[in-house]
This record gives sequence, structure tokens and C-alpha cells, in this order.
Amino acid sequence: MTDFTVLAERAFTLLEAHQQDHPIVLPTVWDSWSAHAMVDSGFNALSIGSHPLANSVGADDGEAMSLSQALAGIARVCGSVDVPVSADLESGYDTPAPDLIAGLLEAGAVGVNIEDTVHSEGRMRSAEEHAEYIGDLRRAADAQRVHVVINARTDVFKNPGDFSDPTAEAIHRLNLCAEAGADSVYPVRLPDTDTLKTILSQVSLPLNVTAHPIKGAVPDELDLSQLQDLGVKRVTFGPLLQSAMYDYFAKFTRNWH
Repeated sequence: MTDFTVLAERAFTLLEAHQQDHPIVLPTVWDSWSAHAMVDSGFNALSIGSHPLANSVGADDGEAMSLSQALAGIARVCGSVDVPVSADLESGYDTPAPDLIAGLLEAGAVGVNIEDTVHSEGRMRSAEEHAEYIGDLRRAADAQRVHVVINARTDVFKNPGDFSDPTAEAIHRLNLCAEAGADSVYPVRLPDTDTLKTILSQVSLPLNVTAHPIKGAVPDELDLSQLQDLGVKRVTFGPLLQSAMYDYFAKFTRNWH
């Protein structure tokens, strides 16, 4: 049975961590083993990435695995560690916000990442449509009395040719999501540090960047101290932790074939 008191406490802990001077780093895991490895390495909160989780069950990213598969994977991670966990549920699997939040909480996660690419339709939501869904998620979480930490993602920089001014469009979308009730924002595939600085100057919520655990952050392979100096508050690895491990497997086993 879900203990909503514990979930509410973990959600508060995760939310508070976004307000500290040092960026919160949520290493992106995909199963119980990787979750234990990251907690044992000293991390006190985790994220679950849709891409590595999908790959772990033999599916592609982009909602190719089912929502039930995703929630089962989230439950395995959350059931194996005693730290706050945020989960990537892509664009929400065409699921009404109350049902998505109920499934997320039942699985044990207290944060959610939601993007504006609707995979089932091959399109991006409009800025207003995405903000409306973020607002629906906030109201659904409030109804459950758990302040689920909502990370609102935009894929504008994955589709820059669709917009006359991608940076202005990203800022517009992120600010609408902030007004709708998001707790942090996530413009993926930032092209350069100047763009990151511009967005940081015009968006008030904590900003999430993607990082490779060895090479550094997107953009420009920035390190953690540089991100902190710029004002970044949240770092996740996306599929890049799993990818980095994959790259080392050949090295580890080269003497055995």
C-alpha cells in the first residue's frame, strides 16, 4: 500500500534540493542495480530516464514501451532505494493528468519529467497546450497532497528549424510552464553557453541541463563548478550514464576474446 506521508516527505526533500546553492545532480538510472550503484556512490536523489529504461526492456525511446512497462520499471527502482526519485514519463503517454500522477505515485516516484513532443502524433504541443498539461499535473498532484516535483521539458532546440527564434520560443514555453505550476524547467539540446545564459536570465525557475558523467554538460562540456557559477540548479544524465558504461564494456573485457 502506498504511504503518502513518506512520498510527501520525499517530494519536499527533492523540492528543497532545487533551492540550494550547489546544483542538485540526479544521476539517471534505469534499474535496481544502477540505482543502488548511484546511491552507494553518494547521491541522495535519483532520476529515471525514459531512454535507458526503455533500452533495458528492449524498446526504443519515444514511448515505444508501454506506460505499464514504464511504471513497472519505476516501481522497481523506487522499491529498491530510500531516496527521492524523479521519473521521466516522456509526453505523458496520452494519459489524463490524474491517472498519470496516480500511477507515478503508486510506483513510488515523487518527481516527473514531461516533454512537449507528442510521440503518438509525431508533433510538438503548442506552448499553451504543454502549459495546460503541466497545470493539470500540478492540480492532480495537489489533489493527492503530494507536491510532485514537475520538471517541464521543451524540445524546441531539437527542432530549431520549426521556429523563427528558437531561444525566444523556448523561453516563452518555459515561462508558461512556470506559471502553470512547474518546479523546474528543462530545455534539452542547448546549442551553446550563450543560449544557456540567455535562458537563465529570463526564466526564474531552477533550470535542468543534461550532462555526460565524464565529458561534461551540454552545452560545451561545462563542468559542475561552471554550471554552478552560471546559476544552473539541476543536472541529469539522460541516456549518457548508460552510454558511458556501454563504451567501457569493450575495454573491461578485451582480454577475454
